[in-house]
Amino acid sequence: MQRLEFSSTAAVLKISVCLSLAAVAFWATGGSSLSEAARYTLFILTLAAGMWASEAIPAFAVALMVIGLQIAILGRPGGVYSEHADDWMQFSATLGSPLIWLFFGGFVLAAAADKTGLNRAIANQILQRVGTRPAAILAGTMAVTFVFSLFISNTAAATMMIAVMLPLARTLPPGDRFIKALLLGVAFSASVGGMGTVIASPPNAIAAGALRDVDSIDFFRWMIAAAPPAVALILISYAYLLCRYRPTVKHIDIGRVAGGDARLLPLWRRLLVMIVFVMTVLLWITQSLHGIPATVVSFLPICVFCTAGVLNSDDICTIRWDVLLLIAGGLSLGLAVTQTGLAQWLVGLLPLQGLPNLAVVLLLTYLTVVLSNVMSNTAAANILVPIGVVVGASVGAEAATVVPVALSASAGLCLPISSPPNAIAYATGFVSSRDLIQCGLLIGVLAPLLSTLWCALVL
Repeated sequence: MQRLEFSSTAAVLKISVCLSLAAVAFWATGGSSLSEAARYTLFILTLAAGMWASEAIPAFAVALMVIGLQIAILGRPGGVYSEHADDWMQFSATLGSPLIWLFFGGFVLAAAADKTGLNRAIANQILQRVGTRPAAILAGTMAVTFVFSLFISNTAAATMMIAVMLPLARTLPPGDRFIKALLLGVAFSASVGGMGTVIASPPNAIAAGALRDVDSIDFFRWMIAAAPPAVALILISYAYLLCRYRPTVKHIDIGRVAGGDARLLPLWRRLLVMIVFVMTVLLWITQSLHGIPATVVSFLPICVFCTAGVLNSDDICTIRWDVLLLIAGGLSLGLAVTQTGLAQWLVGLLPLQGLPNLAVVLLLTYLTVVLSNVMSNTAAANILVPIGVVVGASVGAEAATVVPVALSASAGLCLPISSPPNAIAYATGFVSSRDLIQCGLLIGVLAPLLSTLWCALVL
């Protein structure tokens, strides 16, 4: 409940500043080519981004505010956007998005693992292999998360690894900030790992599809172009987190992580959780072989654990529904930004004429990072990848232009809603928006530069 407590005076001041900035953005675009719908969307976008960054109110409340404003302003039939009586439903339909169900499945899996002690067993196995020094534990955690996210969704990777790492919070002295390093390390490793393979994230697939007829890029060629920048970002993030959140202890008591489970279920239920856990992970990893979407796979733990009694109604109530609302609000905002033409207008503001190709690519990649912070990375890639193909075609370097744009879509990590791993880390209560902004800016500045220079060299 402490996350919901705030000073009313400070909150009113922050909200007033955010409203003022949003009003200025709306007023300043009055004489532009923007439609009324896009101007109102810019108002909502500016207001939401400011309130998420300032934590004026809880993040999930901002997400609900976004959906409510879009329904009230854009969803009114015959108004600035909607034409039919049921057009408003598109803004609330994100609550049933496949991504929401993927999240829910991951949360159910994590809840069952925690209830049976399976997460503590996995944590114990990992820690026994990397040692007890905090630096080694952080390195091992980030490496495992990075490898997982190369082949499964970053949401699934982050959900599993944060469930494994949370027991460490109980072993650290009060006030030790090293738990922030572990959770941020998982979140950023999961997102950056999404750069590494063509199947790791939707922006990669969008870019590969756009290049199919002009400069085809296969699985191995993508890894050559994407893995080195991703590894470099992980190493830089590791060094930053270790210096920024120095542990107060030299060794962590591994024994306390695996012990003390007073809620052990009957043996058959623990075995069931282990089997379903392994099956779910394997199905996520081998999605390209069987073709079952990750969201559909998520229904396996949901149905089995609830039907078999592993999780009861009280356990379901403890799942972080606020995170689901947070992600739904981010998806709804991205939908409005795309559908009203606001994103295309923002892209049109770029001065691309007469610039060297390297400068143009850098502009596109940094714009991708900015958009990915406030909307889905898939939407950002859908907008900017076609532009990258056109720009790259003019100089005969389509792949060297488009691939960095797709990689930069995974580097927008400054806000809780910027990526699913960010939202999961934020939901633990140990990580604040300020923590995300500080490290997210580091990755957001370096990722476009590293990916652009490396792709220019190898592609």
